[in-house]
Amino acid sequence: MYQIDNPKNNHKNVTHAFFLALAITIAEPSTILPLIIHHFSESVVMVGIFTSLLRGGAITIQLYAAFHAQAYARVLPYLGKVFFFRFLSWFMIGASIFFIGDSNKPLTLFFIGLGLFFFSFSAGFGAIYFKELQAKIFSKTYRGKTMANRQIAGAIASIVSGGVAGYVLQNYEAPQSYAYLFMVSSLFMIIGFGTFVTIDEPAKKNVATKEKDFKSFIKNAFRLLKLDRRLQQQILAIFLSFSYLISMPFVILKANSTFVLTGWMLGGFITVQMLGSILGSSLLWRRISNYEKMLSLAFIFMILAFVVALFAQSIYSYALVFLLLGIGLDGFSNSSMNLVIEIAPEDKRPVYTAIQTNLVSFGLFFPIVGGLLLKFTESYTLIYAITITLLVLGLFMSLRLNKIND
Repeated sequence: MYQIDNPKNNHKNVTHAFFLALAITIAEPSTILPLIIHHFSESVVMVGIFTSLLRGGAITIQLYAAFHAQAYARVLPYLGKVFFFRFLSWFMIGASIFFIGDSNKPLTLFFIGLGLFFFSFSAGFGAIYFKELQAKIFSKTYRGKTMANRQIAGAIASIVSGGVAGYVLQNYEAPQSYAYLFMVSSLFMIIGFGTFVTIDEPAKKNVATKEKDFKSFIKNAFRLLKLDRRLQQQILAIFLSFSYLISMPFVILKANSTFVLTGWMLGGFITVQMLGSILGSSLLWRRISNYEKMLSLAFIFMILAFVVALFAQSIYSYALVFLLLGIGLDGFSNSSMNLVIEIAPEDKRPVYTAIQTNLVSFGLFFPIVGGLLLKFTESYTLIYAITITLLVLGLFMSLRLNKIND
């Protein structure tokens, strides 16, 4: 008899989050990544594009992944292949910076973009398999707790990573410092991936029959979307939650233009953001099993973050911005994953996951919108105001979900 909510699976789930966060925090899209891209290109639009690449590549493949995944009794064998490809993509970024670097900045930038795209592209498969696995091995209440535990572990790892990143950036010249961070962090990534693939996964009994071709699958998927009004409203609310990306990559650039930003300050901001994540997960998110309310609270914290950013002038006010961002981001992540799992029929869970993720993921290109607005208006106030307006709209949409749930 399979044991659901197995503590061993929880420990492996949390360990994976710790080492993955330890690795990818060095390209955190609100702090370090914009500065790396800015080193190789002065264009703020380019900063927006590359921030989108870190996660946006997943859009292109999720529905195709779900087309196959709906017929899988087990997903871990496929997830292992995804993990290996993600490791290679991440290591390639560091290697290209190390071996090419400033000698040919456009070429280095090309390989960074290629690595980020493939890292994100493979995550399109991984996200479907990951959510399917979480739904199979944990109950609703336990899943909320283990995801909060993942976020706490990831935040602790990110604090460590932020300190290391601050030290490296302070003591080694760019761009070699960036190369060291990527190549070493890829080794930590392997530890997390290797632990996760040893999770005990049961075979799914209620497996859907795969359509004869991908075109038929697409038609069926959008027929499901058309018939499920709750899914439509949920997708819109979560899509609007991504509007924070219009401004987030440029907060650190605004700070850098306001005062001299040292490597230690940069590491400190990462640490503060992760402290926000720990506070949010330990005091709020792990105690809430109503994921509609969790989404609404996350919107409130994110709105507060950009209201503070509008008036931020000192290192302390920017620290508050990153603290609030950390709380809000974890709320968005936890609620969006669990909301789709809760409303999806078992046999169509990969399809529901892909539909939601695929549509809301267009919000990952909001940084490009922010970069274009900033390029032509040179107004941080404008992009902050637009971000706040869209987040407020998203808050109202999430409150409508609360009413449906009640």
